[in-house]
Amino acid sequence: MKALLGDYPVTKHFKETSGLQFADVKLPQTAFKRVVRDLEFDMAELAVVTFLLARAHGKPYRLLPAVVTARFQHPYLVSVKGLKPKDLEGKRVGQRSYSVTTATWVRGMLAEDYGVDLEKIRWVTFEEPHVAEFRDPPNVERMPAGKDMTAMLLAGELDAAIMGEVPKDERCKPVFPDIPAAVEAWKKKHGASVQLNHMVTVKDTVSKEKADEIYRGLLESRRMAGEPPMNPFGLEENRRNLEAAIDCVFRQRMIPRRFSVEELLR
Repeated sequence: MKALLGDYPVTKHFKETSGLQFADVKLPQTAFKRVVRDLEFDMAELAVVTFLLARAHGKPYRLLPAVVTARFQHPYLVSVKGLKPKDLEGKRVGQRSYSVTTATWVRGMLAEDYGVDLEKIRWVTFEEPHVAEFRDPPNVERMPAGKDMTAMLLAGELDAAIMGEVPKDERCKPVFPDIPAAVEAWKKKHGASVQLNHMVTVKDTVSKEKADEIYRGLLESRRMAGEPPMNPFGLEENRRNLEAAIDCVFRQRMIPRRFSVEELLR
């Protein structure tokens, strides 16, 4: 079986013992197109928004309730102009691609928690979506090849940007105020423990027996890593996390309906 899986504490033992053929890819996200366009892998790590869009467009993958990366995305919306959330209306905000998971979570928080009208922002992107069938909304502007988001942000050509990693430049300040309080407020509002990022998927051609074996191996790998709380495993442990992600994507009209958690796993 051909697999795509990153190197994390919770995957280390599994990658050493599972016997699967792992792709030689340092950053799994650079191979997500190979998952959802070429259907190359039998088992694959996939960003949750990419998975939901792929599922909406009939791609033959289902979810295992195994979280390999998660984080709260509040710190990754930054500005060099001292802007706050509501200030972004009428401004240009960069993001790697409109449908990446970090950007989707951040837009959801802007709209739901700070009353920002997302349609009044000019979103500037630098890459096409992983899922070829997805279409960006009309207020998205694609930069030509060679343009760099960080350089544009620091030069003032972008008013703010949603970054995968925040630049080590003291001019970059978070747009969300009081991030620890914002995180706690989000958790209380949604009843979720984390904002999901990457989870594990298997192709529909993988039998239930094999998928269960893979999940058990991942579960043991997580146990050997000390069962870190930011890597929740299990259906009930992730039900609200998944429902929050589904709601976030649906409210932005990126998927046609709210999926149930159960249907994503079968």
